[in-house]
Amino acid sequence: MKLLNYIKNGQYRLGIRTDSGVLDVESAARELSGKDVPKTIHEVIERGASATDVLQSLAERATAVGDPINSSWLNEEDIQLGPCVTNPGKIICVGLNYRKHAEETNSPVPEFPILFNKFGNALAGHKDDIVLPNVSQKVDYEAELVIVIGKKAKNVSKDDALDYVFGYCNVNDLSARDLQLRTSQWLLGKTCDGFSPLGPYLVTADEVGNPNDLSIKAIVNGEVRQNSNTNDMIFRCDEIVSYISRHFTLLPGDLILTGTPEGVVMGYPPEKQAYLKDGDVVTIEIEKLGSLTNRLVAEK
Repeated sequence: MKLLNYIKNGQYRLGIRTDSGVLDVESAARELSGKDVPKTIHEVIERGASATDVLQSLAERATAVGDPINSSWLNEEDIQLGPCVTNPGKIICVGLNYRKHAEETNSPVPEFPILFNKFGNALAGHKDDIVLPNVSQKVDYEAELVIVIGKKAKNVSKDDALDYVFGYCNVNDLSARDLQLRTSQWLLGKTCDGFSPLGPYLVTADEVGNPNDLSIKAIVNGEVRQNSNTNDMIFRCDEIVSYISRHFTLLPGDLILTGTPEGVVMGYPPEKQAYLKDGDVVTIEIEKLGSLTNRLVAEK
């Protein structure tokens, strides 16, 4: 199932992306007298399979009814999408987690996952304009797979780790390299406003299947810059969830950004580095997860 958030009257509304269009969950539940229907993405994540079963049934009923509930069906091109997870308790990032990316940056392959974090101010939606902050001249793109936690996880084994995952989505882990490398701590260059556009969909784990074998791309102004597969990860998704859970508790709605493959601007020789500029358009594509597109704009 593909879930999304869209904005109506300044509020997030839950939608289901289907072959017939986007179903407005709240409207469909009202028109079809749906019972126990979750109204927010976080309610869906926390309730897990019981919530997605209810939503699947609602979508099937809405499709079967058709015309009488046309007001519940939306054209995706006509709505403004928000981040597919709106209020994560934690945004945890894994650095240098692709072998070829470590090689292109002349970095040693990590012995343990390198963890850092972002904050909620970095979240943005599909097609949002992302502001290039005046304090940086070196903003870089990073295509990444995001793990969305679905159940409280503490000290979980690698074998069981993916059972705690609700689903997956795309993110562009935008990075101001000059700020990131100013000190030994990466935070400053990672969590500028809008530096984690997320979406367009949150895709349930059952629909994604194996997260460790998905094609992943970053496309800048129509040119493919990153073209890899999650099988190049140093630490796979199950290892990452297990490792983090041994050190602190993961909760439903927490996000884990799993690292980026080779092809970022920072990996080019200095004379060939062309960082993002006003008007550039970046698309992140991950197999089964759709395409996330954002335009970069200069700060006024």
